Amino acid sequence: MIELDQITRSFGDRRVLDGVSFAVTEGRMTGFVGGNGAGKTTTMRIILGVLAAHAGTVSLHGRPVTAADRARFGYMPEERGLYPKMRVAEQLVYLGRLHGLSSADAKREVATLLERLGLGERANDTLESLSLGNQQRAQIAAALVHRPDALVLDEPFSGLDPMAVEVVLGVLRDYAAQGVPVLFSSHQLDIVERLCDDVVVIGGGKILAQGSREALRAAHSGREFEIELTGPTADAGWVRELPGVQVTSLEAGFARFDADSDEAAQAVLARAVAAPASPDDRVLRFGKVTPSLAQIFKEVVK
Repeated sequence: MIELDQITRSFGDRRVLDGVSFAVTEGRMTGFVGGNGAGKTTTMRIILGVLAAHAGTVSLHGRPVTAADRARFGYMPEERGLYPKMRVAEQLVYLGRLHGLSSADAKREVATLLERLGLGERANDTLESLSLGNQQRAQIAAALVHRPDALVLDEPFSGLDPMAVEVVLGVLRDYAAQGVPVLFSSHQLDIVERLCDDVVVIGGGKILAQGSREALRAAHSGREFEIELTGPTADAGWVRELPGVQVTSLEAGFARFDADSDEAAQAVLARAVAAPASPDDRVLRFGKVTPSLAQIFKEVVK
């Protein structure tokens, strides 16, 4: 587990990180989200040792992280750093060798990675001849080539089309399934919501929210509920007549409503079950409306 404890960093008189604390757990995908200038890249650079914290600690498995530990991290910086005129496979093998792989192991690992990332046929092309999306895949391969013990990726999905996103998602899921802690930043909240086990929201250099995806949704859920009925005479208009309920959306067999209490919400379900309009009518779905990550993000950053 990578753990940050009360990380603080300033540039001149401007404090860009203020008591940042969170953990990236083994085998889990952690999404790191925030607006431009929120402190994401600075935090990642401190994890990697590219920048020093002015206060606080970065730990790995409960002890201070070392240079040797960081050499086993896979890092994808926001500013892409591969050589444009060098062939893709050649420079990935070179990076693998720098990380201590033998020539044979590096070549084998690169061939496997490029195939998995859909770049097998472009291995001998120069980086500058690739599309921007394929350059991004090559950059991701550079972070993975040495079989890292942890992954820290800054905007890995930037510039990828939907098919490429799915390919990269599959690769990252495989690493997490092997116990690798994965931290990545992204402005694409739909991807973070779909992929991540845990989410950390930063704004103004401070952690505004963090936790598992389910816990965040539960914490930011209000008292809005939905009920959907099915059947030949399904009708939800009667929901408006129940006490403690304010309907916000109503269709033939569907109602969304605010409830003053859990008891008022359960009374809606009880009424639907106990007195259907016809014997063939039934409750198809009932539950609390859970916010999307985009809605939670807007709420905590506001």
